Amino acid sequence: MLLQGELVRLRALEPEDAEKLYEWVHDPEVGRWMTNGHPRSLAQLRKRAEERPVNTYDSVVLGIEARGQRLIGVVDLRDAEPEIGEAELDIYIGDPEFRNGGGYGTEALRLMCRYGFNNMRLHQITLWVVAENEVARHVYRKVGFVEEGRHREAFVAQDGTRHDMILMSMLKGELKW
Repeated sequence: MLLQGELVRLRALEPEDAEKLYEWVHDPEVGRWMTNGHPRSLAQLRKRAEERPVNTYDSVVLGIEARGQRLIGVVDLRDAEPEIGEAELDIYIGDPEFRNGGGYGTEALRLMCRYGFNNMRLHQITLWVVAENEVARHVYRKVGFVEEGRHREAFVAQDGTRHDMILMSMLKGELKW
């Protein structure tokens, strides 16, 4: 599967992407607002990449490539429920050159949402974002997500501080291109 925009293309992850993913999960800036489990070794990430299940309706995980040249991030739609047409979205830009500005994350987000609504026939896409992550919240609003609620002190940062999580969603037909 390949989804192409002007700035990025989305493609299935390959086992050789494990090294980049390892770099990113150990980058404090990337992990700042992400829920991370216990530390994983490069060998563990390689094994996971080699054993990654194929993309299915339930879980579509795609790499984000900048202009088809190099992997810069990951986006996924997970926990899709065909009975009600809902899925949850996660996205991050791991490559520091592409993190702040340029529209790479915005375009990847739009491509994945369009895929979810058109190809997966979803009715609603939801996501959770840490309240203090205003950069991400701005991008989500720009493409059509609206804030629905707040889960108080639900996110525990790496330093142990607690932060509110904001639930955002978008319905089919609300995607802003």
